[in-house]
Amino acid sequence: MAKGRSRRVLGAALLVAALASTAACSGDSGSGSAGSPGAPAPAAGGQAPAKTAAQLAREKKAALAKRRAVRAAAAKKWGLRLTPLEAPAPPRTKPRITTRKGFETDGEGLPPVFTTVPTKEKVVFLTIDDGAEKDPALLRMMSELDIPYSAFLSDYVIGDDYGYFAKMQRSRPEGVSLHNHTLHHKYLPGLSYAQQKREICGMQDVIEKKYGKRPELFRPPYGNYNEDTLRAAKSCGVKAVPLWASEAFPDHMEWREWDRDLHPGDIVLTHFRGEEDWKGSMPDMIRRAMNVITAKGYAVARLEDYV
Repeated sequence: MAKGRSRRVLGAALLVAALASTAACSGDSGSGSAGSPGAPAPAAGGQAPAKTAAQLAREKKAALAKRRAVRAAAAKKWGLRLTPLEAPAPPRTKPRITTRKGFETDGEGLPPVFTTVPTKEKVVFLTIDDGAEKDPALLRMMSELDIPYSAFLSDYVIGDDYGYFAKMQRSRPEGVSLHNHTLHHKYLPGLSYAQQKREICGMQDVIEKKYGKRPELFRPPYGNYNEDTLRAAKSCGVKAVPLWASEAFPDHMEWREWDRDLHPGDIVLTHFRGEEDWKGSMPDMIRRAMNVITAKGYAVARLEDYV
């Protein structure tokens, strides 16, 4: 008799276990979306599941297509022959910058002087010097075309409108970096060390006070410097001295190299000038430079992402 009761108890237990298992399976299949058995359940709080790699790739592709369409429309508006090319993603690690051969001084541990950034990417860097011309059209054009550039400023020409360069600094999502081109744009090798230090470090102070950041890049006027120049620059926080490989004007380009061509990592120089000084305006100069850069298969990248 006890043996019979034990079998009935065991049978009842097995039945309960089977019913519990069925209920659990039914709950699992009902947790997906309607008509999608086995679909992942929303996270706690009703949040949607994380996007798949394929979804992220599609969204990235769509965003890139939209950005290209906007840039193409801007290129047409501003009269460019070709739509500027998209720059590749910045390097994860910045390249090591060294002084160009033939540009050395006898000093050691000084900021490197260079005309080209070491990279295999087909990118160049656009830099604009001094600050004499303050054309609002330049800010609109560069913002709409989404072209990165860097400004090397001299106080004697920006002092009548510091606000223009504050607007420039904010005119692009990544910002426009403002760098040092001395207080008064003097021929530095003709000055004493103390005089050079006043010119360079004084401009560091101006930019920090007016724009909130002390520059790490410095370009000597006319590209002329000596060991005192580099020692003075280093003393007030300068890390590197980018010169240039080519120069853009509204009606032509000038080249440093014998082959009169662009190379990966070249620095392109131009100036804040208008029709009073040039055969054209600042937008004319950008049109000329970008038509050449794009036709040669290059994109403009942000200098500060590499240096």
